[in-house]
Amino acid sequence: MVDPSIVDTLRAAGCVFAEEEAELLGAAAPGDEAALAALVARRAAGEPLEHVVGWAEFCGLRMAVGAGAFVPRRRTEFLVQQAAGLARPGAVVLDLCCGVGAIGAAVAAELGGAVELHAADIDPVALSYARRNVAAAGGTVWQGDLYAALPQSLRGRVDVLVANAPYVPTDAIGLLPPEARDHEPRTALDGGPDGLDIQRRVAEDAAAWLAPGGHLLIETSARQSPSTASALTAAGLAVRAATSADLHATVVIGTREAG
Repeated sequence: MVDPSIVDTLRAAGCVFAEEEAELLGAAAPGDEAALAALVARRAAGEPLEHVVGWAEFCGLRMAVGAGAFVPRRRTEFLVQQAAGLARPGAVVLDLCCGVGAIGAAVAAELGGAVELHAADIDPVALSYARRNVAAAGGTVWQGDLYAALPQSLRGRVDVLVANAPYVPTDAIGLLPPEARDHEPRTALDGGPDGLDIQRRVAEDAAAWLAPGGHLLIETSARQSPSTASALTAAGLAVRAATSADLHATVVIGTREAG
């Protein structure tokens, strides 16, 4: 049974789904009133619920997250759907700018784990969670700046490359909800002056890492999608866009020629 006082505390802190959150917090500290009180205090102070309980639901899976890590967004499930539709059993899947590795892990799960999964990011905090999240698929985690993190043995072998690179323009960071701007790393949010600096870098070198016929999928916004598409076109990829009205999501897909 949910303690009404906890619900009241969360509601007073502005939590819209206070009852549901109280249940999750209670499940994270079963039978330990002191631990539960500490979790409630963290949430009431504005920490993301996912950081407090230690996991986020994503594509029906529990992904490990925690303080200082970017929380996977529901709209990014559309990126997973698009990538899984292009992957085949045995595919080499690369989750670049992987954060906690949720996208790659979810794509692998969609394929029953029958992929060669790699995940890379520059943030060691995020990668500490990514290692846990990709473990079910036997995935390998690499730390470094984009492709510089990867072993040369992956060059020209990647069948599906997914990238949820940061795409918030620098001047718009202050407009994000406090849970994001105050508790998630700036490197996971800030995409430069127009939001597309990292996307351009991902696109620029993608063809060298993709297998013939391989695909690069980048999450972007509807407004930014023409510029994202231009970056992929400039990199020599055949480009199309996919959108989901339900998830308010846009994915730009670039394909290397098969020949």
